[in-house]
Amino acid sequence: MHIHILGICGTFMGGLAALAREAGHTVTGCDAGVYPPMSDQLRALGIELIEGFDACQMALRPDVFVIGNVVSRARLPDGAPKFPLMEAILDAGAPYTSGPQWLAEHVLHGRHVLAVAGTHGKTTTTSMLAWILEKAGLQPGFLVGGVPVNFGVSARLGGGAVARPAQVKEEPAQQAADTEPGAQPPRHPFFVIEADEYDTAFFDKRSKFVHYRPRTAILNNLEFDHADIFDDLAAIERQFHHLVRTVPSSGRVVVNGLEDSLTRVLHAGCWSEVRSFGSAVSDFTAEGEPGHFDVLERGARVATVQWSLGGVHNQLNALAAIAAASHVGVSPAVAAQALGSFQNVKRRMEVRGTVHGITVYDDFAHHPTAIRTTLDGLRRQIGKAARILAVFEPRSNTMKLGTMKAQLPGSLDDADLAFCHTGGLDWDARAVLAPMGERAQVAASIDALVAQVRAAARPGDHILCMSNGGFGGVHARLLDSLRK
Repeated sequence: MHIHILGICGTFMGGLAALAREAGHTVTGCDAGVYPPMSDQLRALGIELIEGFDACQMALRPDVFVIGNVVSRARLPDGAPKFPLMEAILDAGAPYTSGPQWLAEHVLHGRHVLAVAGTHGKTTTTSMLAWILEKAGLQPGFLVGGVPVNFGVSARLGGGAVARPAQVKEEPAQQAADTEPGAQPPRHPFFVIEADEYDTAFFDKRSKFVHYRPRTAILNNLEFDHADIFDDLAAIERQFHHLVRTVPSSGRVVVNGLEDSLTRVLHAGCWSEVRSFGSAVSDFTAEGEPGHFDVLERGARVATVQWSLGGVHNQLNALAAIAAASHVGVSPAVAAQALGSFQNVKRRMEVRGTVHGITVYDDFAHHPTAIRTTLDGLRRQIGKAARILAVFEPRSNTMKLGTMKAQLPGSLDDADLAFCHTGGLDWDARAVLAPMGERAQVAASIDALVAQVRAAARPGDHILCMSNGGFGGVHARLLDSLRK
């Protein structure tokens, strides 16, 4: 079929576009203000990108329009529709669907889905799990909200029903789920997906992940976020419970034992096998520093992870991925060995360059908890002597609303200096960061921000740029400024 995707450069919709193209469909799409890495991936795939949402795109006459959740029925100040193409689709009675619904019907149906949910770490953990299954010979399909360096693409369909390699042990739950009398396992290929709790589309306000019907589900963590669509933490917990309700009795729920919010989610009802990680009494625990640690399963040492990643958050991500992989028969030892060659995801502590001994990083962190854990990971990596300059923009809808602003100063404790881009904010960032004193500066423009950082930076510094958007190309502009 020919599908035309509205909002194609979002990480989810861009991955969906790649899957549809690989499956042989004709794919076109439109978006506004595109930025890498997704725009680069789409162009490399030869997918036509149209700037804007003009109604003239109806002339493409696709079989179906796939609607991203960036699209709405919003109006501009002059009363004109913000998305005229969507209005034209509705007026014409043209066929349309959401991205998650299209994915469920055309890609996920009949597969063993491994879904990774959580407020933080979804992209990294999904990438870890896909890499573990890949190294175990299971040829998984995947859709990740970023570009895993190991794979070079954010999504792929994966292999068919392949024979299990010798090092993969069939577990009873998996065997019951995937085999029938006289059949060779597995009956279905595997698909690993980042399971987002954000809403599906303007016409479907359920969380995306309720469409995925996983057999293996990771609940990595859960705290308040997405203040633009959720009233409170309880509302998000309700959505996570809806996800748990879709996991079959032969499935597995892997849950972070450190999170009270997830305990409440499971107490609301769970009908599947549960495996926990993280806490001292969990099924899977870690012993050692995040860069080199032993994995214990119910107190018994079963594997050792030695890799290039740092941070306690990544240690927990690894435990979650190992526990999920064991559900499809991959031993912790094989999983740990795979993680030894894991290279993370673009925009996750990605080094963008070093000039005069000053290193510039790019990271997707935007929630205060993510900012804190990212800074902690870098501090553990470089030690206490080197300086960290945190450069960030509160760009997410939650941060723009100011819901988490009071947590910002504490989240920046590991930074020696902090620089906040205030463009688009309705609240006073200078006042919010006042408890940091002279350690914090604010700037209303990217040019002013770059000038501030350039004036403060000195050889040996680590400049960590954090945003869930393109950040005005601040990384390249900083590197260019440092060269002068």
